[in-house]
Amino acid sequence: MNAPKPFSAPSSIASLIVTDSLSLRGALQRLDETRGGPLMLVDDGGRLRRMITDGDLRRLILTGCDQDTVLTALPLADPVAASMTTPIAELEALFESVQVTAIPRLDAGGVPRVLERRGHAGPVLLSTPHLGDLEQEFVQQAFDTNWIAPLGPQVEGFERELADYSENGHVAALSSGTSALHLGLILLGVKDGDRVYCPSFTFAASANPIRYERAIPVFIDSEPGTWNMSPAALERALARDKASGSLPAAVIIANLYGQSADMDALMALCDAYAVPVLEDAAESLGASYKGRKSGSFGALSAFSFNGNKIITTSGGGALCGDDADMIARARFLSTQAREAEAHYEHRTIGFNYRMSNILAGIGRGQLTVLDDRVARRREIFELYRSALRGVEGIEWMPEPPGYFSTRWLSAATFNPACGLDSARILAGLQSVGIEARPLWKPMHRQPVFQGYEFEPHSDGTVGGLNGDHSSVSDVLFATGLCLPSGSSMDDATVLRVCEQIRFWAEG
Repeated sequence: MNAPKPFSAPSSIASLIVTDSLSLRGALQRLDETRGGPLMLVDDGGRLRRMITDGDLRRLILTGCDQDTVLTALPLADPVAASMTTPIAELEALFESVQVTAIPRLDAGGVPRVLERRGHAGPVLLSTPHLGDLEQEFVQQAFDTNWIAPLGPQVEGFERELADYSENGHVAALSSGTSALHLGLILLGVKDGDRVYCPSFTFAASANPIRYERAIPVFIDSEPGTWNMSPAALERALARDKASGSLPAAVIIANLYGQSADMDALMALCDAYAVPVLEDAAESLGASYKGRKSGSFGALSAFSFNGNKIITTSGGGALCGDDADMIARARFLSTQAREAEAHYEHRTIGFNYRMSNILAGIGRGQLTVLDDRVARRREIFELYRSALRGVEGIEWMPEPPGYFSTRWLSAATFNPACGLDSARILAGLQSVGIEARPLWKPMHRQPVFQGYEFEPHSDGTVGGLNGDHSSVSDVLFATGLCLPSGSSMDDATVLRVCEQIRFWAEG
């Protein structure tokens, strides 16, 4: 018969767990050191027996106990506790009914896994905006000068500062990353019936603009080493299309979850076939590849400042490049293509795609804290990786040598061969108010894009994670999750998420 596994407290609450052999003095010292009380008194099997507050210890002293008295002198009391599966709404009701400041969550064996605190036990969101100190100042300047409508000094300042940061010659500040990709395709000459290569493993905004221009998307698989576009698949597709006389008009290369694609290999292929690149850097502002900023490789590149991005303008984007005429044309098209006449003259179909002066003011403030936000998201990623190191079968998004990822989202796969079920973990996290999401569903699996071509990373079945799937993109979607990654999260919240992952992974 196997010996019982010794109790090991979760790292997030280990300092708060005590046994009844601890002295009154030791308990007081522990409360003072952690400042995170109450303490949790457990038996030899780690099962919770009662909670201990500083008030409990003071009452012991008032009954005449000295500081060497051990905690066996405390009377037993039924602890107020919740299970690991108690929904947030029920937990909040429990807080309200008993007027306590902290409630432990217990696993099926009665062992405390997480200590939820009143006011900090609410939902954990995936990626929330995180403002700095200067956004309001720039926005106030817009109000003070009455530059509220589109265009103005904040737009000009944001474009200049973003160009400097991203190592681009010129920038057009726009209403979204999607509008930037759309204008980028137009400026690269994409037209009705043209073929445009696009990653399959990406958000739909990478592919939708292709259809705006009635062009034909050809979806390219990812590679395991970066999760971004596969050079092997791209090379195979280019060679095939050259042989048939149907080379693409452009290639969109997306940089996912804060990390660059293998730009040396991909750019070399596109250059060899004289196909222009539109770099979709919507998720990778602040990242770099071999010392060069993400979003500075393509003939044009696009950024997004949506509310969930690493910095935000609440909604916005930018088209970047070194060709001044192209970016000037983007500004023209984005303001309804109005000609330089006293009256409203239009000779070209235009778009209402320009960023407002107020939103640009937010963007200028956000740029000043971008490097800090990147540093914090990388810290969060490393905390996840460290806290979950003992869970066999979790594989984190790779960061090859020479790459610098922002870790915009902490993303991992959960190997079913090790007994991990990403769908179960996702449902478990959601049940207790923790927002997580599957990795991107590949575009070649989306109903709206059924029937379009897809070039896999390899001709054979992809092994490793799940041999039932025939592409890297399919494997990533079937097994992967994005975890809460907002730069305003504190370490305790990250560890709370980790304990829930452990709990649902063990089931």
